[in-house]
Amino acid sequence: MCGFAGMYSSVGAGIKPNEKLLRAMGDTLAHRGPDADGVWLDSSSGLVHRRLAIQDLSPTGAQPMHSASGRFVIAFNGEIYNFQKIQNELIALGYGFRGRSDTEVMLAAFEHWGLKSSLEKFVGMFAFALIDREEGILHLARDRMGEKPLYYGWQQGTLLFGSELKALQQHPDWVGEIDRSVLPLLLRHNLIPAPHSIYRGICKLMPASYVSLRLEDLQPDLMPEPERYWELEAQFAERSGQTLGGAAAELERLLDEVISEQMIADVPLGAFLSGGIDSSTIVALMQKQANTPVKSFSIGFKEAGFNEAEHAAAVARHLGTEHTELYVSEQDALDVVPKLPQIYCEPFADSSQIPTYLVSKMTKEKVTVALSGDGGDELFCGYTRYPAIASAWYGRKAPRARLKSVLSRLPETPVATLIKAGVTSQRGRSLGAIKHRLAFTRAVTDAESLSEYYRRRVSYWPFPEKLLGSASEAPYGLTAPLPKSIASESLKALMWRDLNWYLPDDILVKVDRAAMACSLETRVPLLDHRVVSFALGLPTSLNVQNGVGKQVLRSVLYRHVPRELIDRPKQGFAVPISHWLRGALREWAEDLLDYRTLTDEGYWNADVVRWFWKEHLSGREDYSFELWGILMFQAWLRYQDGE
Repeated sequence: MCGFAGMYSSVGAGIKPNEKLLRAMGDTLAHRGPDADGVWLDSSSGLVHRRLAIQDLSPTGAQPMHSASGRFVIAFNGEIYNFQKIQNELIALGYGFRGRSDTEVMLAAFEHWGLKSSLEKFVGMFAFALIDREEGILHLARDRMGEKPLYYGWQQGTLLFGSELKALQQHPDWVGEIDRSVLPLLLRHNLIPAPHSIYRGICKLMPASYVSLRLEDLQPDLMPEPERYWELEAQFAERSGQTLGGAAAELERLLDEVISEQMIADVPLGAFLSGGIDSSTIVALMQKQANTPVKSFSIGFKEAGFNEAEHAAAVARHLGTEHTELYVSEQDALDVVPKLPQIYCEPFADSSQIPTYLVSKMTKEKVTVALSGDGGDELFCGYTRYPAIASAWYGRKAPRARLKSVLSRLPETPVATLIKAGVTSQRGRSLGAIKHRLAFTRAVTDAESLSEYYRRRVSYWPFPEKLLGSASEAPYGLTAPLPKSIASESLKALMWRDLNWYLPDDILVKVDRAAMACSLETRVPLLDHRVVSFALGLPTSLNVQNGVGKQVLRSVLYRHVPRELIDRPKQGFAVPISHWLRGALREWAEDLLDYRTLTDEGYWNADVVRWFWKEHLSGREDYSFELWGILMFQAWLRYQDGE
């Protein structure tokens, strides 16, 4: 796990690559690679790499690295888990190797098979910049599922790229104009989905994609379209005739292989353990293969409803792991909040970012690599929202649902007044809160497809124009056309949506940035593309039984852990943000949401923001999710201004 950055100066550009500039860009990524750094440059291009040494700790693993012929030079972030197998193929073809790094194997693969064929061979997580010196081409590529980040784009005649935005910001040509067209998406989902970024002219490379830039033909502000080397939608082709027991046996065999590959490291290794199905399965299969107790890690909170540590401890005791848990205080968690704008270099507001950072920090004290269970819900239909939202969609014409829809379309004030007076549960709410709920209902019921219904249901602000004055929204994973191979009215349509949006843009961003802030490498066995293909090919009926998902994954886990330790309501990895905003974080939030500040900055409708803030403080409503996205933007903005 590492970080890299680079640049290309077009003809006539004033700033040419130089070692001082490249090292300044690399210094901002020291957390991603504290062990070593390196620079490569020529007259128009430059690369800088920061290394977190995992494989081949010797200098032969240093980057940027040249291929044996000198044709290619690469800066690479990630791991190629099957590099030994590829290396053996190349040795049989006559290639020799100086060291034991996967980077050297990648370069030999490019020499022999070319870029796309090599990408198809690689099993792993990665982002890299590869310069073909012979052809004068810069290749940027990203792994299939989007585990590793890669930003790129033009700033004043200079092409910039790298693992995090903070590296690009060091270049003198950096402008950093905020792209207001992505703000509706931030409001909807508390993140900025790929290919967009917070800055105009800078984008994120999509998963399973590469872009090839012929340097002599490049024109500032123009960019060729990325190409895909792997198609997620092709993995949804269902295999018939499977039984639950047979599918579980095959999944365990496959996971055993994947986990064996991902447990290879020249540094201490462990795993996150929440006590849920996904992480417990990974740890159980790690312990099955290990000769010594696996190091497992969890954190807990004393607040009721937010603590999974006790469940993790029970699973750890059963499996016999070397378990470390940390119960963090409210203050421990609150101390993380000021660090978030630096950790997440664009606005990001999944509040579980806080415990993710804390567990990463604790884990780094004992290991350098940690396996996680991310991806299980998206691959095995584990989210309770999938059947719940599908059921609501199918039942939208039922009398009760139709009544709600009709009421939401009538004049708001008289309807809200009637509801407040006539519905006992609504009497303590303000008219404004009831109107807000009616507007939400109207926005959701206006949807004309299950996919659009889902998008609006998972939106914190289904009507961003209320805060922005504009209804225009940039396209992203939840608005992309659904492949014809996936039934539009199926749960798999929702899974495909999340795999193109929620998983890469929320879950994987959260984990990568939090762990890398602590110089901790994370590996995600469930996102090995072989596991992905197997999981998505399972019939939904095999995974969802009696409204409960992940049946195949559960069946694997039940072979190693008693059901009574696992079967409980899904809790998630959350913190009591709602409570904190009324208490310990109130002063911080009040400062960020100051009316004059909001008005002067001009990004949000200050009157609307302040109304939601006052309603939340009243205790009548919980608007913490809606407010957290705005607060993270405000905190990020202030950090960018040097405050």
